[in-house]
Amino acid sequence: MKHYRKELWFEVPSRRGFINITPTVENCLIESGIQEGLILVNAMHITASVFINDDESGLHHDYEVWLEKLAPHAPVNQYRHNGYEDNADAHMKRQIMGREVVVAVTAGKLDFGTWEQIFYGEFDGKRKKRVLVKIIGE
Repeated sequence: MKHYRKELWFEVPSRRGFINITPTVENCLIESGIQEGLILVNAMHITASVFINDDESGLHHDYEVWLEKLAPHAPVNQYRHNGYEDNADAHMKRQIMGREVVVAVTAGKLDFGTWEQIFYGEFDGKRKKRVLVKIIGE
C-alpha cells in the first residue's frame, strides 16, 4: 500500500472565512499517484475546520449567520475560556463544522457526489494554520 502526506497552509486575513480547497486536494492526489484508496483532509488547529458541502455563496453567507447565532463572538466575556484569548466562539464553531473529511479515491479521482466540494473553514483567522492531507491506497 502506498501513502502520501502533505501539509497545506492557509492564512485568512479576516476573523472568519471559507476557502474551497478542492483543487489543492486534487493536486495532492495527482502528486501521490494513488488510484484507489482513501484521502483524509483535516484541520490541524482547534479553531479551524474542514468540511464538504456545495460551493454556493448564499450557503456560505447562511453558514456565517447560523454559526454566529449559535456561538456569537461578542460579548467575549460570556465565555469562561476567554481569559487570555477571545476565541471561545471559534472553538464551538469548529466543533459544529467538524475537524476532517474522508473521501474515497476511485480511478485517481475524488469520488464525490454531484455538488460536493472540500472547504477549509476559518473561525479565528489572521494567522497561518495548517491542514493535513493523508492519502493511502494503491
